Amino acid sequence: MPKFKRVILKLSGEALAGEQGYGIDPEFISQIAKEIKHIVESTKVELAVVVGGGNIFRGIAGAAKGMDRGTADYMGMMATVINSMALQDAVEQEGLDTRVLSAIEMRQIAEPYIRRRAIRHLEKGRVVIFASGTGNPFFSTDTTAALRAAEIGADAILKATNVDGIYDSDPIHNPDAVKFTELTYIEVLKRGLKVMDSTAISLCMDNKIPILVFGLSELGNIKRAIMGEKIGTIVR
Repeated sequence: MPKFKRVILKLSGEALAGEQGYGIDPEFISQIAKEIKHIVESTKVELAVVVGGGNIFRGIAGAAKGMDRGTADYMGMMATVINSMALQDAVEQEGLDTRVLSAIEMRQIAEPYIRRRAIRHLEKGRVVIFASGTGNPFFSTDTTAALRAAEIGADAILKATNVDGIYDSDPIHNPDAVKFTELTYIEVLKRGLKVMDSTAISLCMDNKIPILVFGLSELGNIKRAIMGEKIGTIVR
């Protein structure tokens, strides 16, 4: 039995780049689509996805190089739309119904985000992909995941990353980094752990939405997370 009935899967843009580190890796995105199909068909869990855009353009990086922050963030939102369309295509090739709902209106390629419509799609068994972040600059796609989770009544946010959980320091640069199995929202904020930005963590804390952070590299981890197996790090 799955532990959750309705979840938001948060994928970073960098994850979609696979081994190449930029752009979209069709092989990797196809692998994710196959896993999504298996989850939806075998568990009947209602699944929504929030995708980042860092594999194409990061607003905060553009701002750091002198670009207007608002403009840079809107460009980052456009990048999430490209990723959402790529994921939609891959999931539909697996035979599932999907809907891309965009916080910025672009009717030719996506439905406008309407909360009740998103919930209805999920109830009908469709995979819903949230694009364009919150539709506002200065907010991350992590905050989008937290906001959408609260709006649609999701039981949890599953954050799939390149690392297998939350550590006290970057395990890529520090081989002695210690992994946490469980943390509270306050601990994450106090320690300044970079799992999600403070706005996203606060939103989850206020709405009592658990966050499970785990590695995406191992096949089957998304389903393990949904089934309640002890993987990664849980924040609650």
